[in-house]
This record gives sequence, C-alpha cells and structure tokens, in this order.
Amino acid sequence: MSLLQEVLKEKKKVIIGQDNIITKILVSMFSGGHILLIGVPGLAKTLISNVISRMFNFEFRRVQFTPDLMPADIIGFDIIEEDPETGKKIIKFHKGPIFTNILLADEINRASPKTQSALLESMQEKRVTTFSKTFHLEDPFFVIATQNPLEQEGTYPLPEAQLDRFMLQVNVEYPSFDEEIEICKVSPDISIISPIMDKEEFFENQKKINQIVVSEKVIEYIVSVIRQTRPQETSIPEIKEFVEWGAGPRASQHTLKASKTLAFLKNEKILLKEHIDEILPDVLRHRIILNYSAKIENVSPNYIIELVIKHVSKKI
Repeated sequence: MSLLQEVLKEKKKVIIGQDNIITKILVSMFSGGHILLIGVPGLAKTLISNVISRMFNFEFRRVQFTPDLMPADIIGFDIIEEDPETGKKIIKFHKGPIFTNILLADEINRASPKTQSALLESMQEKRVTTFSKTFHLEDPFFVIATQNPLEQEGTYPLPEAQLDRFMLQVNVEYPSFDEEIEICKVSPDISIISPIMDKEEFFENQKKINQIVVSEKVIEYIVSVIRQTRPQETSIPEIKEFVEWGAGPRASQHTLKASKTLAFLKNEKILLKEHIDEILPDVLRHRIILNYSAKIENVSPNYIIELVIKHVSKKI
C-alpha cells in the first residue's frame, strides 16, 4: 500500500470524499510548499487540516482572518514584564499562532494587505522578525489558506506576487449526491484517527522524494508547458489573445517538485507525464493572469491550461 492510499484509507473514518484535496495537501506538505484552497464554507477544509495534522503528529492552529486582524495577532508581540529574580523590567516576546506546524489561514483575503504580508513573509523566509530579534519557525511549517470565491465585499485580493508563494491553488468542489448522503450519517470525531508517522519519519520520507528518477525529456516537457503560457513566447493564438502574463520560472520548479512528490506518494520510482499533468493545473491556476478580453469571453485559466497541455503533448 502506498503512503497516499494509507492516508486516504485512514481519513475515511471521519471524512467522506475530498480525496483530491487531501492528495494535493500532502503533495504541498511533503514538497515544503503551501496551498491555497478556493471553496465555499462547509466543505470540510478545517476538518481535513485537523485530520492531517493528527495523522502526522503535527501541531495545528487555525486563524480566522478578519479586516481588524493585525500582524501581531499572527506572528506575536513584545510585552514588558517584571523579571521575578531581579525585579527589573524586561521585554518578552509572546509567540503567535504562526509558531506551529500546520497553520490554517481561514479566508485569508479578508485581512488587510499589511496582515497578509506578515504571514506571507513568514511563509517565504520561515522566520519571524520583531524589532531586533529573529525567531525561526519550527520545521515543518505549512500553511493551508482558504478563500471564499463568492463573497468579495470587504475583501483584499492577494496580489500576484503573493499568490506566487503558494505552490498549489486547488478548487474545492461540492461532494457527490452519494457522498453527501454519507456525510449526513457521519459524526466527525478526529480522536479516532490513528497517527501514520511521527516527525522524524516525515523528514525521512521527504528525503526519499529526491530518489525519484527524472529524465531530461520530462524536465523539457515541464519547461515547454510553462513557457507556452507566456504570450510573448507561445505559438498558441488563444494565449496571445487572452493572457496578459504567463507563469514564471518558479512554476517550473514547483511543477517538478510537486510531481515528484506525487509520484513518491503513489509509490512510483519514476516521474511520469501523468504525474505532471495531474499537478500542472494546480500549479498554474493562480499564475496565469488573464486580460480584459478573456473576462468578456468568459475564458478561464483552466481552459488555457488545457490548451497548453494538449499543444505541448502533440509535439512529444
């Protein structure tokens, strides 16, 4: 049984469906990246995060982002205290919820840009700086951020540069009819979830990802797809017409790393095109910037990604 199958089997104790979401969360987590989930409330995003943290013996914290949330509410703050031994006043740093293994940033686009930046800086640097002190975040540190695609009033959309810090953006779909019937019958109790591995085993498995065999042609395929998303380089008419900016080199790096992780989770030894094609939409969805013409014609990033994959696949 592969690691992915083991996780999906265990989660069935409390979670019905959502296999794709759990798979992509694992991919980001083992790749050392972060994930942005787009979906309406009530689709088990918090429950999934809780269950995964329990499976891997990770510390989990959730922060509800609101317009009045301040950076100090996330990273922590300095306060003046009296030293019980000397009686002198000292400045002590109280760590915020960001000092954890898995942080669920719920509705991240509801917080101000200043607060968003405080979180996203920590995601990139894996550290927190306050005044003259620097605190390193515990490894692993993984952010699961969520956004509601419907309510946009009173929100602050993430700029493209900050979106680029998320390895994957995944759309959370509604459950099927049969799954929703099962959901009504189940009372989630995460206490029945059994740990699959501890932190040491997690780090050991992360190292095994580098053992996945990657051919030169596979890397060329990834780079070819990414470059075809750029209007100034593509030979696809629709890209020139509808895309303002394509994906950058970071997308190539994230695609390679995430697809290798997916292959590892499925207990494969060699990176295959099917692994890459499964990951590409989630890597590119938030990195393709469409122009005004695309909005008028109702062209989606998913449509552009399908075009690019088909175009490049015909040439290999």
